[in-house]
Amino acid sequence: MASSSSSSGIMRYHVFPSFHGPDVRRGFLSHLHDHFASKGITTFKDQEIERGHTIKPELVQAIRESRVSIVLLSKKYASSSWCLDELVEIFKCKEDQGQIVMTIFYDVDPSSVRKQKGDFGTAFMKTCEGKSEETKQSWSNALTHAANIEGEHSLNWANEADMIKKIATDVSNKLNLTPSKDFDGMVGHEAHLAKLNSLLCLESDEVKMIGIWGPAGIGKSTIARALDNQLSSNFQLKCFMGNLKGSLKSRMGVDDHDSKLWLQNQLLSKIFNQENMKMRHLGAIKERLQRQRVLIILDDVDDLEQLEVLAKEPSWFGSGSRIIVTTEDKKILEAHGIKDIYHVDFPSEEEALEILCLSAFKQSSVPNGFEEVANKVAELCGNLPLGLCVVGSSLRGQSKQEWELQLSRIDGSLDGKVEDILKVGFDSLSKKNQSLFLHIACFFNNEVVDNVISVLSDSNLDVRNGLETLADKSLVHKSTYGRIVMHHLLQQLGRQIVHEQSDEPGKRQFLFEADEICDVLSTETGTGSVIGISFDTSNIGEVSVSKGAFEGMRNLRFLRIFRRWFGGEGTLQIPEDLDYLPLLRLLHWEFYPRTSLPRRFQPERLMELRMPFSNLEKLWGGIQVWYSIFFLVLLMIQFK
Repeated sequence: MASSSSSSGIMRYHVFPSFHGPDVRRGFLSHLHDHFASKGITTFKDQEIERGHTIKPELVQAIRESRVSIVLLSKKYASSSWCLDELVEIFKCKEDQGQIVMTIFYDVDPSSVRKQKGDFGTAFMKTCEGKSEETKQSWSNALTHAANIEGEHSLNWANEADMIKKIATDVSNKLNLTPSKDFDGMVGHEAHLAKLNSLLCLESDEVKMIGIWGPAGIGKSTIARALDNQLSSNFQLKCFMGNLKGSLKSRMGVDDHDSKLWLQNQLLSKIFNQENMKMRHLGAIKERLQRQRVLIILDDVDDLEQLEVLAKEPSWFGSGSRIIVTTEDKKILEAHGIKDIYHVDFPSEEEALEILCLSAFKQSSVPNGFEEVANKVAELCGNLPLGLCVVGSSLRGQSKQEWELQLSRIDGSLDGKVEDILKVGFDSLSKKNQSLFLHIACFFNNEVVDNVISVLSDSNLDVRNGLETLADKSLVHKSTYGRIVMHHLLQQLGRQIVHEQSDEPGKRQFLFEADEICDVLSTETGTGSVIGISFDTSNIGEVSVSKGAFEGMRNLRFLRIFRRWFGGEGTLQIPEDLDYLPLLRLLHWEFYPRTSLPRRFQPERLMELRMPFSNLEKLWGGIQVWYSIFFLVLLMIQFK
């Protein structure tokens, strides 16, 4: 009676434990389950199945849906007919499916099991009373096979906890569940994941939604990514949707159909690994996923509407699905009916000091002589993990005297703002790397690393080495999908630094606030200081661009005009006589209204051109000298 899961090669559980006795369950097995959970190993738990004299069909199915069976042989094991039936079924699966079988001899000698002698043999003979010779022989053969498998023997261990730890490690190795090294320096990693796995209850067939809640910079996204790394092998269909903050703005209204549909298409595109899926109605997620077992992580949710659009109710998803939501706002989770909520609290003083030390000294303890100053720095960082990592990285390799100088500076500027703590990391950078930091914060966050290196290749920023420096200082990291990722608090810091460059928007390096960009483009107040414009036109209303809008911005290199949400009603009116664009490296203009680019536009420095949903019929009139644009990846050019 192999299930659809096993017949398709998809295993529901990593481990099926075969055992007998409530004492074993409450003691040894309970601790083993905890260690399995910390390593992301899913275990079949059978409390809900009533044991009888014969093996239940549910148990047979669970055995066949597991990758490993652990046979916990105790003195009482042979006193149970259903345990012996389980053992027979386990060896059938070993022969038919190549299932891994491991043994643990708990206060019983392997030879007693092999020969069914002693107290173990007495119990076995009693269980065999009234059974057919065929049944007795199959049980005896199964016990002999089990005893011949080399396993751990409790009598060989002075400390049972050490034995349990080794068994969990052995199982993890056999399953080839190699954890990503991305999370090696994550203090409290195993404790977080163990508690979350307990909430997830992966052995259950019900659809569960759980929340991960805590303040910004506390590590919610890191924990969620570690969980995603750990659980991915359990699910054929999975999706991590990051950076959801602000994805549905409240001012756009709850009936904004296009915005909601776009968000649903993003989710389904990720789950099915198909770019730009286009579903035409808001019932698409339920229609496509209600029979699928999926793992979905929705990271940094800040609006209840996002959950209503992406995961309205459990019935949208197939049996055994898990939906994980991270947020700074607990009320969003509660309003959506999510009851299982994990609160990511601030680390203890000891853990905070360890985070700081790993970042500053690349070791978990404080070096001699640094105890007092390190404790003070951790205290001033408010034990916030992001702040501890950034400040610690900025002080790496510095002398005690330099630590003390920085200490007085942090203490003097600290008024409760996280940005003041994080700015220590920015200030420790060279001028070039400070500039690269601002480029990412204002324009290139979440962009593909190789594309950014290509677009900035003509600058003096030494981008490749600069990115390594920023990553080393915990200011950015490279995602699994090869994108540059900067935490939104650090992005906020970078944008604030740019905002403080001038009271006049047109004299700053980057423009990213829609109202300020509208003003600059309509009043021709942009100057040579501006090198990048990232313009979300979703909610601007109707704005007219002046004929000479770009004339003063001779150093503009990056121009991105887009609608973050399709439901936006923003309209950008461009005069027919606007004929100039600067020598751009990147041009990304969605819904471009004209049939060709400005006449005086010179593309020889262009490295990336994207014009989706535009009215372009030709790039420009007349003849243009292309130079390096010949080497553009022309697949990036998208027309109407």
